[in-house]
Amino acid sequence: MLIEVLKSKIHCARVTEANLNYMGSITIDEDLLDAAGMIAGEKVAIVDNNNGERFETYIIKGERGSGCICLNGAAARKVQPDDIVIIMSYALMDFEEAKTFKPTVVFPDPVTNRLV
Repeated sequence: MLIEVLKSKIHCARVTEANLNYMGSITIDEDLLDAAGMIAGEKVAIVDNNNGERFETYIIKGERGSGCICLNGAAARKVQPDDIVIIMSYALMDFEEAKTFKPTVVFPDPVTNRLV
């Protein structure tokens, strides 16, 4: 049996931009993606700590070292710049493997979104 478990999380990142006039997705600084073990095109769940919104989208790689967390397209209506979000990715794995699996959790600097 396979179950879906948390694979990685970027915890409490600050939204730097909300771009309604883009096709969709979330743009994330490449340094954060590497640290979290996430990749461009990966499906992610996003939770906005400021307003309680929860939604899914996919990742676009942002400029390395920029601290960019930009919600694009329709998702831009669910956040405001400076909101604090949690970005989570999940993986399917065998039930026994899932019992011992440890997700990767990244805690970016709350002001710059850069790795501490």
